[in-house]
Amino acid sequence: MSDLAVVTRALDFAARKHVAQRRKGAGEEPYINHLIEVAHLLAEAGADASVVATGALHDVIEDTDVTADTLTQAFGAEVSALVQEVTDDKSLSYAERKRRQVETAAHISARAKMIKLADKTSNLRSLVASPPKQWDETRQREYARWSREVAVHCFGVNAALDRAFEDAYRAAAKQAGLEAA
Repeated sequence: MSDLAVVTRALDFAARKHVAQRRKGAGEEPYINHLIEVAHLLAEAGADASVVATGALHDVIEDTDVTADTLTQAFGAEVSALVQEVTDDKSLSYAERKRRQVETAAHISARAKMIKLADKTSNLRSLVASPPKQWDETRQREYARWSREVAVHCFGVNAALDRAFEDAYRAAAKQAGLEAA
């Protein structure tokens, strides 16, 4: 299968699996927009097709009924393993999942770090464009700070993704009244 076919298959699969999901922002954008943006950021940064496909699929185990075995059958062991590497354990509390992301970010593969950076960049961009209705500036600041705590462990793998994250962080920090460091 060609690289383009792998990526478009992943986008199609993700769209079908996340069809009923919406973003938390005030605009309640379709969730697939986030997945497309993550894949696009990775493609623009020069990532290979497996990483771009994983960008589209990165939340599918976490947020749907898809299993790792299903992903392996549909996309192969490489993509399945990458998705698993960036998947949070939803049996843990929100606070514990966030703590573990910071703790483990330095130890994931370079390709997984690219996906994490693209994901955090997309999330910060969404926070600026359409913040969740129930998030005040304090909650926005906390999210921006936490995102940066994860991201700093992922820097140095891809300069384009580093820059994209920093730009998104500065915009989110400014909006939330946080001094961008």
